[in-house]
Amino acid sequence: MPAVDLDLAKAAATFARDGFCLVEGLFDPDECDRYTQHFMDLRSEERPGDFAGVDLSSEDPLKRYPRMIHMHRWDSVSMTWATDPRLAIVMTAILGRRPYMVQTMLYFKPAGGRGQALHQDNSYLRAQPGTCLAAWLALDDCDEENGCLQVVPGTHDLPLLCTVKADTSQSFTDVTVPLPEGMAPLPVIMKRGDVLFFNGSVVHGSFPNTSRDRFRRALIGHYLTGDAERVGEFYHPIYTMDGEQVELGVSPASTRCGHWVDVDGTPVVEEIDAAEHDRQVRHE
Repeated sequence: MPAVDLDLAKAAATFARDGFCLVEGLFDPDECDRYTQHFMDLRSEERPGDFAGVDLSSEDPLKRYPRMIHMHRWDSVSMTWATDPRLAIVMTAILGRRPYMVQTMLYFKPAGGRGQALHQDNSYLRAQPGTCLAAWLALDDCDEENGCLQVVPGTHDLPLLCTVKADTSQSFTDVTVPLPEGMAPLPVIMKRGDVLFFNGSVVHGSFPNTSRDRFRRALIGHYLTGDAERVGEFYHPIYTMDGEQVELGVSPASTRCGHWVDVDGTPVVEEIDAAEHDRQVRHE
């Protein structure tokens, strides 16, 4: 494991203020090369735990290079990366205690690939109490041309927002969270080897990869804050950062969600019944 000069106090302060922090050069270029080759090789093979399915005849780049999910359950390289001591050190510093690991993902996002509409991770993971945390490793340089990650500052303390329909010509997911006027996502420009850490309430997403021939590959781990007692069933089994399994409960689906209302000219979030909101959206 290469030595990395980490300013953990700065990372923790930034994370507390913004809900996210960027740690530059946490993984070196040789490591990124090895991970990139490893996952490109896996993508070209059929694996029993890889349920995405590749369609090489499709005109959709994301069907030729679909994302991988939960690779750590069947790929030792993924498990080793997700529990890497460098990730553990940073997350322990910014959270105040060691997290649990519950998911790995690999996004290939080739040229022409759609992005992912704005969302909050904990609407999927449903970590309770506390929230979830993402560690997002750039395996390629990421910028606006190839569809870098976009984050919305000031959203880390929000409740889970109600979703609306997304533009599926731009996003491979079909729901998004709306933002009030004056609140917009900002691009996170990253070099390969950089890792962005962000909590489960931060609104984030990405735009399409408009480059001619560049990938925007990212290796992602999802974690739970160490005080979590429950998480969605899809994210079991749960692991410590030492790779040992732990037992936590299964969290129920959310019954409330937040929507934006105007209070004296200021947008604020008001929580409402999620089922009623969904019924209204379906009939719009």
